Amino acid sequence: MSIDDLMTELDDARLTAKANGQASAMVAATMSKAKLLGLDKGVTDDNEVQPVSVIVNVKDARKPDRVC
Repeated sequence: MSIDDLMTELDDARLTAKANGQASAMVAATMSKAKLLGLDKGVTDDNEVQPVSVIVNVKDARKPDRVC
């Protein structure tokens, strides 16, 4: 089985879903195709600085149930 075979099956599934008015199944097939092609990751420039999110949870060691 190749990516082309999988793409064909997903195209068939999407057409069947469309014929039956199943929008969520159509979206699922489209997203599956995007994932196979690597399009779900977006386009980034390797030299571009990516934002970083840091979450720090501080707990008072004297009172374990209390979050500061």
